[in-house]
Amino acid sequence: METSQRQTYLDWLRIISIAGVLFFHSAMPYVAEDGWHIKNHETSSLLMESNHFLHLFRMPLLFFISGTVSYYMMQRRSTLSFIGLRFRRLFIPLLVGMFIIVPPQIYMERLNSGFKGSYWDFYKTVFNFVPYPKGSFSWHHLWFIAYLLIYDLIFAPMFAWMISPKSDAFKQKLASLANGKWVYLLMLPGIIWFALLSEKLPETNDLAHDGCYFVYWLLFLLAGFICILQPKLMDSLERNRRFALSMGFLTLMIWECMRWNKVEPGYANWPFQSNLFNYLFIALRPTIAWGWVLALVGYGKHYLNRKHAILNYLNQAVYPFYILHQTVIVVVVYYIVQTQNESILSKYIYTVGITFFVSVLIYHLFIRPYALTRFLFGMKPKGKSKPAMQVEKEDVKPVVVLSA
Repeated sequence: METSQRQTYLDWLRIISIAGVLFFHSAMPYVAEDGWHIKNHETSSLLMESNHFLHLFRMPLLFFISGTVSYYMMQRRSTLSFIGLRFRRLFIPLLVGMFIIVPPQIYMERLNSGFKGSYWDFYKTVFNFVPYPKGSFSWHHLWFIAYLLIYDLIFAPMFAWMISPKSDAFKQKLASLANGKWVYLLMLPGIIWFALLSEKLPETNDLAHDGCYFVYWLLFLLAGFICILQPKLMDSLERNRRFALSMGFLTLMIWECMRWNKVEPGYANWPFQSNLFNYLFIALRPTIAWGWVLALVGYGKHYLNRKHAILNYLNQAVYPFYILHQTVIVVVVYYIVQTQNESILSKYIYTVGITFFVSVLIYHLFIRPYALTRFLFGMKPKGKSKPAMQVEKEDVKPVVVLSA
């Protein structure tokens, strides 16, 4: 017997994912090649390689965990109630972000590019609603919230059906994937989709021109929902965690060795003429992502499914922290890049440290204690938060499944 009780390891993985986002965005001003809002005069190719590795699986893991969150939020709720909850938890913070949190990032970028006006002179241009970069209206790093909102709105009816008794036959069929390593068939749609379309439709995060990645991220979210819907699949990921890590590691090593030796499409060292091999090379990237995501879930379930006194605090803090962190980074970096005789490493370490310090204190002092700010940042009303492993009456109903 097992219930749909929220699992602690998912909360730990969510926290780890947001920590990864902090390290990733803090490095962006200092990495070579990749453009960003404010860049240091000197950049690092090695730091860029670390960011490339993190970028392969940081957002896929977040979307996978978000799929499990959507599952828990559907419990004891109608489709309309679920949609209302997602509007409150996602749409309101997105609006707050676009009109309050993100504009300072754009203003600091404008200053860095030579703009001489005051913040008020700049802020009035936000209401021209001209999309960034031509204008000052953007969701920047909050694209994740916008995409998640759209996914939940579109799939709410399907989610409601999947958790209902009407889908019992479907859930039993899913259980067959838990045998052996069949669960990894969940990877195939995302790998094929990415291989076929990622070169033609590169990542933009602007929704309108992001056809490949919009579906690619969605497939991770659906995989998370399906795996938590049928707990035998999560058990299979735990049992096969070494296989997933091996797959993620080996494909990463193949991809990196080929890249560093310029054995890739478009270079003289690429020995293949057939487009099939081009697609196979591109398919390495989503294979790495799926391998690492499913390995982290499997290892997390095995080692992180335990309570800790600080978990409830961290679990509440990560969402506001995510909303705040990039604005803090851009403001801090505007001044850091002007310093002389400082190494890239020292600037990077300082960026991580001061961003963490400022973001946590803003959350603790000005968001967490007050009902209004909790609402604006998508948090539950004060007093309703409970430890991760405790069943929340408003979020969870028991579901009987066959044990693995």
